[in-house]
Amino acid sequence: MSSLITQHCTAKVDKADAAAIAAWLQEIPGWAVDADVLSRRFDFRNYYETIAFVNLVAWVANREDHHPDLEVGYNRCRVSYSTHFVGGLSKNDFICAAHIAAALAT
Repeated sequence: MSSLITQHCTAKVDKADAAAIAAWLQEIPGWAVDADVLSRRFDFRNYYETIAFVNLVAWVANREDHHPDLEVGYNRCRVSYSTHFVGGLSKNDFICAAHIAAALAT
């Protein structure tokens, strides 16, 4: 189990360094970092499953008070995280990604 899944977002975080990003990426397979954005595309069979997933992401975002950008299509959703007030990625981005991954695994 990912150590990130046992943690919750905090208001005081710093911009993550390359070593931390590399370590955290190992805990959330399928996610990628590009230009200070952590993202992953999720594919579904239909619109209903896509929107159910969007609601799951919204639930995580509300609980953690850390909100991603979402690009939603009929059978797909791209989730993108970046911590704007640090000007890049923070541990909060990876914590939320881990919570989404864990919810999908159940």
